[in-house]
Formats: sequence, C-alpha cells, structure tokens
Amino acid sequence: VQLVESGGGSVQTGGSLRLSCAASGYTSSRYCMGWFRQAPGKEREGVAAICSDGSTNYVDSVKGRFTISKDNAKNTLYLQMNSLKPEDTGMYYCAAKPRLGMPLVDGVYNYWGQGTQVTVSS
Repeated sequence: VQLVESGGGSVQTGGSLRLSCAASGYTSSRYCMGWFRQAPGKEREGVAAICSDGSTNYVDSVKGRFTISKDNAKNTLYLQMNSLKPEDTGMYYCAAKPRLGMPLVDGVYNYWGQGTQVTVSS
C-alpha cells in the first residue's frame, strides 16, 4: 500500500489549500482514510476522516472550514482547507486502515504517507 500526499504549501491567514492523497495497492471494501497533522513540539492529531460507511468526522477546530472527500474512481483522498489559520500549520499526513471505528485515532491506522507541509502565516 502506498499513500502519496501533495498540495501543501505556504498561505496567509484566510487562504485556502487542497491536499490530495493518491492511494495505490489498497483494495479493502471496509476502510477509513484520514488526515492527521503534527505541529512542531506537539503530538499528532486527527483532523478529518472518511469511512466506507459514508461517515465523516472532523476535529472541532476545523469544523466548518475543512472538508474531506474521496474520489473512488481515482482512489484519491482530498482535504479542502478554507479560512486557514496559523494554528493549522503543520505536517499533514494521509493514513488508511481496513477497519471502521475510531476514525480520528492515529494509533489504529496501518498505512501512512510521507506527509506534506502546510504553513499559514499571519
């Protein structure tokens, strides 16, 4: 299984970015895929997740600003990030697991990408 993120960059407060995660070698019909982020000196946190049962989950700090989606034909996961804030700065990782449940808990995910950096300046 390979997960490759792209779309990170540097933006000013209030700007937008769309992250992409191209998945290959992953065929489970039951799954969750999620975005996680880690800021310098902080623990990694779950940002958003989408599962095969149609559910989506978001950490409270991004609700109303971020949208997670998945293009099944392209096997690509997206994270649309609007109204970005400096506290959104961090390395963003794509992850996948062949199970449902605990969608924003990083410890239960099996597969991880290398990450893409997002920097929001004030």
